Amino acid sequence: MDTGDFLSVLFATSSDYQKVSLLSSLKLFDYGEPWLQPCSWEIASIVIQLAFLAVLLISVVKSWCIHQTKVKSRETYPTNTNIGLSYKLCLASSVVLLGAHIVIPLTWKTTKANLCKLEIPTLSAEIMQIISWVMTLIALYMILKHKNVDFPWILRAWWLCNFLLTVSRITLDVHFLFSHHYYPGLTEYIDLIEILSSTPLLFLAIRGKTGIGLVDPNPDTEPLLDRIQNTKEQLKTKTECPYGKASIFQLVTFSWLNSLFVVGNKKPLDQDEVPNIDNIDSSSFTSECFDEFLKQDGTEHPSIYKAVYLFTRKKIAINALFAITSAAASYVGPYLISYLVSFLNEKKTRSLTSGYLLALGFLGAKFVETLTQRQWIFGARQLGLRLRAALISHVYKKGLVLSSRSCQSHTSGEIINIMCVDIQRITDFMWYINTFFMLPIQISLAMFILHINLGMGSFVGLAATIILMSGNIPLTRVQKWYQSKIMESKDARMKSTSEVLRNIKTLKLQAWDTHYLKKLQGFRKVEYHWLWKSLKLNAFGAFIFWGAPAFISVLTFGGCVLMDIPLTAGRVLSALATFRMLQDPIFNLPDLLNVIAQGKVSADRVASYLQEEEIKSDTVEFVPRSLTELDVEIENGRFSWDPESREPNLDQIQLQVKRGMKVAICGTVGSGKSSLLSCILGEMPKLSGTVKISGLKAYVPQSAWILTGNIRENILFGNAYDKTRYENTIKACALSKDFELFSTGDQTEIGERGINMSGGQKQRIQIARAVYDDADIYLLDDPFSAVDAHTGTELFQKCLLGMLKEKTVLYVTHQVEFLPAADLILVMQNGRITQSGTFKQLLKENIGFEVLVGAHNQALDSVHAVESSSRETEKTSTGDQESALITELPQTKQDSDHNLCADMSKNEGKLVHEEEREKGSIGKEVYWSYLTLAKGGLLIPFILLAQSSFQVLQIASNYWMAWACPTDSTEIVNGMAYILLVYTLLAVGSSLCILVRASLVSIAGLLTSEKLFINMLNSVFSAPMAFFDSTPTGRILNRASTDQSVIDLEMANRIGWCAFSTIQLLGTMAVMSQVAWEVFAILIPVTAVCIWYQRYYIPTARELARLAGIQQAPILHHFAESLTGATTIRAFRQQERFIEKNLCLINNHSRPWFHNVAAIEWLCFRLNQLSNFVFAFSLVLLVTLPDGVIDPSIAGLAVTYGINLNVQQASVIWNICNAENKMISVERVLQYSKLTSEAPLVIEDSQPSNEWPENGTISFTNLQIRYAEHLPSVLKNITCTFPGKKKVGVVGRTGSGKSTLIQAIFRVIEPTQGFITIDGVDICKIGLHDLRSRLSIIPQDPAMFEGTVRGNLDPLNQYPDAEIWEALEKCQLRDIVRGKDGKLESSVVEGGENWSVGQRQLFCLGRVLLKKSSILVLDEATASIDSATDGILQKIITQEFKERTIVTIAHRIHTVIDSDLVLVLSDGKIAEYDTPARLLERENSFFSRLIKEYSMRSNFN
Repeated sequence: MDTGDFLSVLFATSSDYQKVSLLSSLKLFDYGEPWLQPCSWEIASIVIQLAFLAVLLISVVKSWCIHQTKVKSRETYPTNTNIGLSYKLCLASSVVLLGAHIVIPLTWKTTKANLCKLEIPTLSAEIMQIISWVMTLIALYMILKHKNVDFPWILRAWWLCNFLLTVSRITLDVHFLFSHHYYPGLTEYIDLIEILSSTPLLFLAIRGKTGIGLVDPNPDTEPLLDRIQNTKEQLKTKTECPYGKASIFQLVTFSWLNSLFVVGNKKPLDQDEVPNIDNIDSSSFTSECFDEFLKQDGTEHPSIYKAVYLFTRKKIAINALFAITSAAASYVGPYLISYLVSFLNEKKTRSLTSGYLLALGFLGAKFVETLTQRQWIFGARQLGLRLRAALISHVYKKGLVLSSRSCQSHTSGEIINIMCVDIQRITDFMWYINTFFMLPIQISLAMFILHINLGMGSFVGLAATIILMSGNIPLTRVQKWYQSKIMESKDARMKSTSEVLRNIKTLKLQAWDTHYLKKLQGFRKVEYHWLWKSLKLNAFGAFIFWGAPAFISVLTFGGCVLMDIPLTAGRVLSALATFRMLQDPIFNLPDLLNVIAQGKVSADRVASYLQEEEIKSDTVEFVPRSLTELDVEIENGRFSWDPESREPNLDQIQLQVKRGMKVAICGTVGSGKSSLLSCILGEMPKLSGTVKISGLKAYVPQSAWILTGNIRENILFGNAYDKTRYENTIKACALSKDFELFSTGDQTEIGERGINMSGGQKQRIQIARAVYDDADIYLLDDPFSAVDAHTGTELFQKCLLGMLKEKTVLYVTHQVEFLPAADLILVMQNGRITQSGTFKQLLKENIGFEVLVGAHNQALDSVHAVESSSRETEKTSTGDQESALITELPQTKQDSDHNLCADMSKNEGKLVHEEEREKGSIGKEVYWSYLTLAKGGLLIPFILLAQSSFQVLQIASNYWMAWACPTDSTEIVNGMAYILLVYTLLAVGSSLCILVRASLVSIAGLLTSEKLFINMLNSVFSAPMAFFDSTPTGRILNRASTDQSVIDLEMANRIGWCAFSTIQLLGTMAVMSQVAWEVFAILIPVTAVCIWYQRYYIPTARELARLAGIQQAPILHHFAESLTGATTIRAFRQQERFIEKNLCLINNHSRPWFHNVAAIEWLCFRLNQLSNFVFAFSLVLLVTLPDGVIDPSIAGLAVTYGINLNVQQASVIWNICNAENKMISVERVLQYSKLTSEAPLVIEDSQPSNEWPENGTISFTNLQIRYAEHLPSVLKNITCTFPGKKKVGVVGRTGSGKSTLIQAIFRVIEPTQGFITIDGVDICKIGLHDLRSRLSIIPQDPAMFEGTVRGNLDPLNQYPDAEIWEALEKCQLRDIVRGKDGKLESSVVEGGENWSVGQRQLFCLGRVLLKKSSILVLDEATASIDSATDGILQKIITQEFKERTIVTIAHRIHTVIDSDLVLVLSDGKIAEYDTPARLLERENSFFSRLIKEYSMRSNFN
């Protein structure tokens, strides 16, 4: 019997019409589509179920064997079981499915519509299904019995396969019914019930949780530990993660967010109101997992790519499943369009039921598509969050163990860029990776639909698609090149910005701010150049991909005309809908390739950073204290900062330090003193020899490292608070008086890098940190340099010889007076210990030590000379009482460099406040500023016109094809070539409009971003110092990198898309209303509901986006701080605590970010369902309207557009919300574009003459200074004159207002009252640049910039080489620089880290010698220099500045003893002001007592 006879018998009951159509369609089944063979489903079903049952059997046997051998390990307690919704749902679904499969065999003989007519396969498949579902129910019972938390993987796999089987079954049913215009029977209804029951099981398979929990009926029997745990859990519930506890329904609809929206709509959200993230998304969990995957590699440098793959694969697979389902469902619409047009054509002969079934098919597919789309997008974002947390924590951990060489090759700016930008790009890739899985599905389904409609013409479409996609490859290569260039130039800019912000005070004092501003603008120019190239290429890409549907359709229809394939309206519309769907994969491909390019560049940068050299843990051997008497032992030590260098920095080091010894290390600048401490710490690479340590170390670096936080946190440094030990430490470190003066005592907040503390206070806080740590070995690097003479003595006596008397202490010092107390003195020279012994032994040896002591004695002699001469004068004189007598000079409140401590009294000790954030909606002025910055907004009307023209021409071209083509393939139409020509012209015109639009958007966007950047840069540079004191650099850097990146590359498109998607939506509505204006009856209220949802969503989402932006800065700030203090962190063994803090900060950022991402999906899900409702209403309307009321082809066109209604409607809202979220970056940059400015740099009308100041006389008249209006004055009624060409010394206790006076001269702080004149010119009436460029200063903290020696001495290129060499010779650096390969071009790394602190101080002196100003200010200028060098420098300063005014603030008394005048400050007032001789005449003067202290301390004869 042939196929025809078989079918005739089979469908004898059908009408003639149905027979013919069924015959033709089933022949298609037989020959055209072998994959749709009716019985193939049954065979597949049997195979899957056999596999399931086999695996289940093996699992049961295996678990039974294990159960037999298992010993009950723990006493159990009676518990009640709490059965969750998940378990109930899977039980109900399984029972329904079992029932459905029992019904099918019972009714098999009575149903005629079965696809497979072979009895054995059908019944076998159903019996197997019944067995499988019975086994499933048994498994569910066992799960409940054993109270399992997770479903077994075998059940989950079975539910997944069953879902795919039911989907394929329903697809066959629908195809069968439509092909044969058949009514659904019992089998089809049963299949529908099966798909509805399988869907919840699919979600349960993905989630994997059973929802079974334990409840204890009797808490008394509960073990104590568990009870404590539960109490903790109850405390946590306040901010527990609703996502982690959500039911299946809540996960699908995102309704677990409802409670957050309720709060967000009542008031602006705060960080503590944002719920926690689930444990699986937390930074500690992700970081641990990532570490494990890295360790699995087993190599020294594990592959980051492999670790990322292992870390993400499971979640990627789940996301991919959703993405593929979504992609497949999206093609059902285009597939059914031709059926819809033929139904509308044959309405008279067809029943309404088949029309409604068609509408149901459209709607069902849309529902599945929107549901799965939301899930994969959310899943991808969640995966990005996890990966970002893991990578940031890993980059941070690496930062704590980088070797010195690695730190110099990666500046902190670069590393922060890796954390900011590169990791963001890698996580963006996680979102796009799903496009990989969707692309082949989308293209295959498109080709299948085209093949059904156009036959061989589909291959022309395939060829066109391949041409377009392959055309992308060269584009992407170029784009990748541009991206790497953008990143390089961004790195250079960020590196320089970070350096400038760190040294902003130096730049302002030296009047170099304009030069460095231009330098940064130069870096930005390079970045702008590459951005422009990249955006031009993007615009060209947009032209290609928006023109893609038109290009493919013109070629395909042309091919059909040439091959004589009839083009009916139904076929054309189905093809057009397919081409529009194809636009998505083609449009996504360049994005995907672009993101791959960016991701690859970023991943390589992260990988190379993570493989940088680390500090070797085996440099130092740790010996138990019971085995040795020696605390430090170095044998034949050779060390070098560069392990590959032949010349070691330290050579032939032999050292043995017994327990409890005090070892002093001295030597000239650059002799290797700090390096010796570094090698004991294990920081310096060891070339040979051994270093042994016995005991715990504490370390005080030469440059104070202070953490942002309060003083107590800095001293405790992770240790528990012990009141007695803490108070003893405070007393020993001379901090008690300081605390009394701060309004909040030791709870006073310290600014970034300790900016609101004086140098002495920072140093003492550091020493207190070490003392409190109660270590065994103390390494102190020149701890007394930053404190005054009196405090230095107190510290030495109470701290080193008091609290630390039992401890081993190695201290570097330049002050000879601290040497006699040492048990051992090491004299360093050229990286070797040239002498060692006690003070008396070394004096006898007479080799080199006496140079240091001799210089010290000379200084002391000069003091004695002045002292004795003044004593003689005193005998003969009646003792003038001109100078005020001061019996006691108390320590005063003005205790800082930039005295902001007083500023904090009103604010509970806070200096650095929480980052400011706007609240409520983003102001219209922010949008207006953004839109009108470039060309006053002139380009915007042209952009909108171009997009509208594109929309009109596109609709016109599709309308033309639908109208001109016949509705039936039997009609013959002449002039098909003409129809195609008109279509081509319209399509080309629409594509050109896109080219114009894309180009204009790129131009407008880049011009705007450049304006915003320049405004912010100028505003920050002209901000007063108070702004930098109270603003962590992380906040400024965050705006300059992350926010600027958003504005450069994303903002213009985001804003543009708000308009473009609105125009598209209006176009779609216009087309739909052409056919059935009644749609508006439902469209208007639905749109109103959409707008309400969007309004409800915005307040919460906006605050979440703001919080996420704000919470990013602390991560960067903490990281930058940790990089700077990595040595201290390692010395105090605090790595774990800092890593923990970093994880905590990551979680703080993840919380608002995660909930913001979920909030977008919450909104989109609701909008999608509403637009599905509108689409369903339109379809029902088209089916129900009587025949002849509408043109079938135009109705088909309306459906073609309507298919995308949900996407377009959601995209309008999503684009508006996304633009508002991204607009926060513009808002943040604008905040820093309107900062309060300093006085103008130049005032044209009152510029001083070129010779000013000639004499250098500085007069203070009734000078008062305060740091804020509501605060007390810091300097009070200062009236005095520093005569021109004289040397004036300024002394006073730490914090008496010395530094404030200096800042007043440079106008870092403006006078509140009174004025300062220099040579008769009121300095407040001239420009800041004119003032500062004529004065010279050597600051307390020497600053050097990355670059060269020449660039550091003469950044403005004003002096010839000869003068520079001369200056180097005078400041004792000529030989060192000559010895370097590059001479004047020798490199200086970031912060001058490759030069010692003393050498950096000498470079600062070199700058001053070159500048030759009439007025020179020395602020503790020689604090880090040994006595011998100091003596030489004092002579040079005296010689070089003989005819100039010198103002010196000093802690070393001998540096001011030869001054012409000495000003003594106390409590912000003048205590004494006279010549040193006159002040020494009175024994009770403050100056006399300082001299006496110095003499007693220094005289060791």
